[in-house]
Amino acid sequence: MMASSGSTLPKVLLLGKITHAHSSWDSLQEIAEIFTPRSTNRDDFLQEALSGAFDGCQVAYRTFASFRVTGKIDGELLSSLPASIRYICHNGAGYDQVDVAACTERGIQVSNTPSAVDDATADMGIFLLLGALRNLSVGMASLRAGEWRGNPAPALGHDPQGKTLGILGMGGIGRNMAKKALAFGVKIRYHNRTRLDEEQEKEIEAEYVDFDTLLAESDVLSLNLPLNPQTRHIISHKEFAKMKKGITIVNTARGAVIDEAALVSALESGQVNSAGLDVYENEPEIHPGLLSNPRVLLVPHMGTWTVETELKMEEWAISNVRMAIESGKLRSIVPEQRGS
Repeated sequence: MMASSGSTLPKVLLLGKITHAHSSWDSLQEIAEIFTPRSTNRDDFLQEALSGAFDGCQVAYRTFASFRVTGKIDGELLSSLPASIRYICHNGAGYDQVDVAACTERGIQVSNTPSAVDDATADMGIFLLLGALRNLSVGMASLRAGEWRGNPAPALGHDPQGKTLGILGMGGIGRNMAKKALAFGVKIRYHNRTRLDEEQEKEIEAEYVDFDTLLAESDVLSLNLPLNPQTRHIISHKEFAKMKKGITIVNTARGAVIDEAALVSALESGQVNSAGLDVYENEPEIHPGLLSNPRVLLVPHMGTWTVETELKMEEWAISNVRMAIESGKLRSIVPEQRGS
């Protein structure tokens, strides 16, 4: 609910809910007045904002789930918010729901919660890697259908030992996954916009290669890069054609970095043997060709679905709000705005 009017404290707009970090949020309310929308959909939210309900708010804290109310943080929405908004603190590592360019144009700084999600998301990547390689999805479906392993039994899976794990996007999650994957005896190759320094490569025993080499020589390709206009559909028909026949695809990044229709075609042709997916192009909708293919291990976007990680994310996002209020800075400004 909205804090009492007439306060001289800085004003914060809460988009979404605080689920775990209640003590941190309570302490924030000692130094800020909190405003909470009453709207339940985007049209109503725009009207509520235009009515002046959030006037004076300097900082907005938002969650991934708040998208259901506000929709994308884009130029239209920003135009409806008061000019006093100067910071948007997003709870999550991926921030494709926020149009950073539109925020920058209006002098609004954006933060995310980068390393808070690294462990949990990398753990999910390892789970999907092993499950997809071992062809476990087929047996799991048969078991639930009362058919034990099925008749006929699923094709034998593959061991990770000796396989080449290609990681596309070697940020915090990619490095965390690489470090954990070494325990299974894989060879790590990667491609990233910026090459790691020598010490970082040595720590995770990773070899830097160009994009086409990564596609051509990986036995498993893990996608660990952010979604933006440059990475949307970075893997499509042309890229699948360059891969080893029978490759395994793992995606814990964002669904739209893969052209899902192209993935379905590659699975049907056998170019891709199996896939482990936690994210989808049009969530919560899933391409029917993925749902119907037993060689695809599907998880409903649960990469950070742990008490510990959700708490870390909330704590991190709240710390960005506090820093914005107290010092006019953000703890983890998004890369596009660093140095601005």
